[in-house]
Amino acid sequence: MNIAFTYNVRHFDPLKNWQKAEEEADFDSPDTIREIKKVLAGLGHHVFLVEADSSAYGKFQKLKSKLDLVFNYAEGIRGQDREAQIPAMLEMLQIPYTGGSPLSYALGLNKVKTKEILSYYQIPTPKWQVFKTGREIISKALKFPLIVKPQGEGSSKGISAKNLVHNKKQLQLVVKKEIAKYNQPALVEEFLDGREFTVAVLGHPAKTLPIIEVKFDELPKGMPKFDHYEAKWIYDNPKFKADPLICPAKISKKLEKKIKESVLKAFEILEMADWARFDIRLDKYGQPNILEANCPPGIIPDPKENSRFPRAAKVAGLNFPKLLQTVITSAAKRYNIKKIL
Repeated sequence: MNIAFTYNVRHFDPLKNWQKAEEEADFDSPDTIREIKKVLAGLGHHVFLVEADSSAYGKFQKLKSKLDLVFNYAEGIRGQDREAQIPAMLEMLQIPYTGGSPLSYALGLNKVKTKEILSYYQIPTPKWQVFKTGREIISKALKFPLIVKPQGEGSSKGISAKNLVHNKKQLQLVVKKEIAKYNQPALVEEFLDGREFTVAVLGHPAKTLPIIEVKFDELPKGMPKFDHYEAKWIYDNPKFKADPLICPAKISKKLEKKIKESVLKAFEILEMADWARFDIRLDKYGQPNILEANCPPGIIPDPKENSRFPRAAKVAGLNFPKLLQTVITSAAKRYNIKKIL
């Protein structure tokens, strides 16, 4: 097929300048973009590169007559609904693309709206409160410790180890800092100290890949045990030779069933398509709670990078080329693109 591969590329190395790199935490390295393009071409597709910047719409407009499908791996630029930008452009131009609708991408990035929808459908998610100014009175229903997160950021952007707070004074300081820095509301969420998992969903019809448990045993002493920015981008790095992932997770059949049912239901009600990844924590009763949805999910080709989705796919018997082709085939089924079916 003729495929446009659309993406956002990172310009800073987290190990060299993690503060600058955090601004592009959602974006991918030039090596990752080159490798994905190479793999797509190796599958026999003719690939057009379209960076998801302000010139993307014009490029898609010119390519429209040539394209069968867009492989959407873009995060978008600027704004809390930025992941919806590329899908909205493609809807307007009537070009088929991988992944869910503009609405599903906007919801996936907005942690608060995701939690509101999950709660409505009685899918467990940690208790939370939204802070818009930092002057709000904390709800009596919330119990410390709490985690402070920007409402609409991905890849642990804005969630450092210091964002786990233990009292009202810490909470107020971190909340005000987050609101000022990211110019958006802060989500304050109860910290669940149970085991952490991440679950990939793939295909049409959607199926879960083997569940991954994320461990934090190799983090420095005193550093909180959750998937904060430092854990994900600094300590889970090939240079540290750590591997925090266990796949398949060593859990009971009962818990596995609960997690999969919860994730597939969330995937459906958030109207996602082709692929996504969900982060899960167990509460004190062993009940899986969905923390957030990730779409598009990260897919770094190099296995040394411990990218979650490719790891789960590999355990399921899908190497990286087969993973990408499965996403493409899933979208082709939805659009009834006969060239590939």
